[in-house]
Amino acid sequence: MEKLIELSKSVSDKAEVYWLKQNANNISFKNAKLHDIDSKLQSGASLRIIKDGRIGFACTRNLLNREEFLRNALNSLQGGAEADYEFPLTVKIPELNTYNASLEKTANTALVNECARVSELLKSKTSGEIVADAVTHISEVRISNTAGTDISYKSTAYYMIAGVIFPGSATGILRFFTSKAFEPMPDSLINEIIHLYNSASKVVVPKGGPMKTLFMPNSSGVLIARILSGLSGKSIYEKISPIAGKAGQKIWSGKITVYDDPLNDKYPSARAFDDEGVACRYLPFVEKGVLKNFYYDLNYAGKLKAAPNGHGYKWGGDTITTRPMPGIAQFGIGTGDKTLAELIKAIDRGIILEGALGGHSGNIPNGDYSIAVSPALYVENGEIVGQVKDAMVAGNIYQTLKNVVDIGDTASALGNNIIPPILCDEVSVVTKR
Repeated sequence: MEKLIELSKSVSDKAEVYWLKQNANNISFKNAKLHDIDSKLQSGASLRIIKDGRIGFACTRNLLNREEFLRNALNSLQGGAEADYEFPLTVKIPELNTYNASLEKTANTALVNECARVSELLKSKTSGEIVADAVTHISEVRISNTAGTDISYKSTAYYMIAGVIFPGSATGILRFFTSKAFEPMPDSLINEIIHLYNSASKVVVPKGGPMKTLFMPNSSGVLIARILSGLSGKSIYEKISPIAGKAGQKIWSGKITVYDDPLNDKYPSARAFDDEGVACRYLPFVEKGVLKNFYYDLNYAGKLKAAPNGHGYKWGGDTITTRPMPGIAQFGIGTGDKTLAELIKAIDRGIILEGALGGHSGNIPNGDYSIAVSPALYVENGEIVGQVKDAMVAGNIYQTLKNVVDIGDTASALGNNIIPPILCDEVSVVTKR
């Protein structure tokens, strides 16, 4: 990488090299039986150069021919994309515990045995189809640039997904477990799957209308995609964010706090710096309903004359071939003080939204959602009555999050999101009645 940086200096004004090596293993069980074992190893580098105020980009799976790699980046300058920013000089970064060496020594047989153990427990106490996946990621990242930055990190991540599918459907009760090392899935999650599945074994068709809706972490993507769209520097620049210019104003219920906490290394998605080499920090977006901050990568911070705040990430595809965009490392919604059982007891008539189909459809920038339940559990007088099929939930997050009844006291980590259950009132639910 040092040689590539030196070569880039001679033909450009500024340059950045991003290098990644990643090893991933995925064990899949279907119907409580081993279905697939998949292992992948990838590595490569991407190069960004700035010359005469324009940005060039190239990527490769190896660095055998640095001159050709640099030439490809220079040729891409012809696209005319402007660069209103500098690559950062980052010397000091927070010291985080993102790596556990034991995961590199964890054999696939241990993952297979864990999937089998969980599958047998679920199978012995439920009647549906059992699914389970175990995934490990071991990643190394290094970023160097002509400003003098040369930083790196190594991380490990273990994910376990297990659940029971309702007969005659493709939906069920699923739970996720994450760690930096291999660990058995907690009994509390397994028991929660069993309890909710068995409580909702009966199919019911309730009358639709506005009602309480408990957004479980598995369905939280409906809310998260729209929250992040409104907070993104890209949306601000494109003038499509409904909350642009509202910093300091109360936009949601005082029970809602939304933040990015990349430095919390309890979770495997913790980061000391983003994919552009900008140091990360805790950043509150909404505190007790009041809008505080937006998030920017280098590009949109430059366009908006704002300070970059460590939110340039290569999300949404192959990391090597993807350019940084505004993104979040560890998105979180603050917990409340209610157990899951207490949240359910607080529902006089409503649904528990366990999953959603079509979460990325509709007018996301405006905050609108209209999704199919996948699945939902119907509740009357604080008791689960059964499973709801063929139903829709619709609304707008800027209204829904004003009507928060309570929030759960325990957050679940799903990917890089750390989310508790959120109980909202007056959510429109459409059923066959």
